Amino acid sequence: MKISLFKFLLKQLYLLFIGLEKKTKNAADQAAVDTMRNELNKIDMKGKIVIGEGELDEAPMLYIGETVGTNNGPELDIAVDPLEGTNFAANNLPGALSVISIAEKSNLFNAPETYMNKISANVKDHDIIDLDYPIKKNIYNLAEFKNKKPSDLTVCLLDRPRHKNIIEELKNLNVNLKLISDGDVSGALLVTEQKHNIDLFLGIGGGPEGVLAASALDAFGCFFQCRFLFDTENDKLRAKKMGITNLEKKYDLKEIITGDSIFCATGITSGDLVSGIDIKNNNFKSETLITHKSTGLKKIIQKTQKV
Repeated sequence: MKISLFKFLLKQLYLLFIGLEKKTKNAADQAAVDTMRNELNKIDMKGKIVIGEGELDEAPMLYIGETVGTNNGPELDIAVDPLEGTNFAANNLPGALSVISIAEKSNLFNAPETYMNKISANVKDHDIIDLDYPIKKNIYNLAEFKNKKPSDLTVCLLDRPRHKNIIEELKNLNVNLKLISDGDVSGALLVTEQKHNIDLFLGIGGGPEGVLAASALDAFGCFFQCRFLFDTENDKLRAKKMGITNLEKKYDLKEIITGDSIFCATGITSGDLVSGIDIKNNNFKSETLITHKSTGLKKIIQKTQKV
């Protein structure tokens, strides 16, 4: 990609404390959206939001189809989650992030905001895990691949009623669980490095979060599969308008992220992935996980700046 990695890094969102102080998730989310839109519009590019927080009639969110940038420079597709974990941010709880992924035009999957069934692990071979395999088969295959017992594996998933049967089956297999209340971008990325001690991420979560996570997982060489869930007729109609003809299709990572991409996740409140904003003596320090597939960059970068 011709655009500087660090230009995007420096344009990442830093201040969400309007929302933090008011303890309202809507205020935090609005602060995130406004700041990210403002910074993206300063960059010399012809950018288009292909994964966002709603569509045109839901503005002022960064909506699907919105154009950003100065309209000069490269044509880029952009996926955003200005504030992943709005409740975390509003209540100053761990795990709130500001997330963005950028790729050249037509290289990010374009789909309406909907749910997605997904699975990820740090394996490169196919046929070890699969979205369509039974839970037991995925666990036993992964345990054999890692030369572990099922009881040595740890699976991360959202703690939701829809996952009740999966959670019960994993418990019956004596698998260790990490249940998260929100933030399935960071949850999916915990499989990337051994230090996080997560062997598998799975379950139903946000589609936009899945596309964003896929960008970073690609840079780490991890496995990822997903299937969008179009439950309502309105969802199905929007999908067809975007050119999705097979609503039951299972997508591999390379179909979600084509070619090169840049991913940035900046911590708002500290979590498993990165530390949050730290303010001392009128300076604030941020941490951003940044990946760039073509250069092999996978790094957490700290930046200190005056308030």
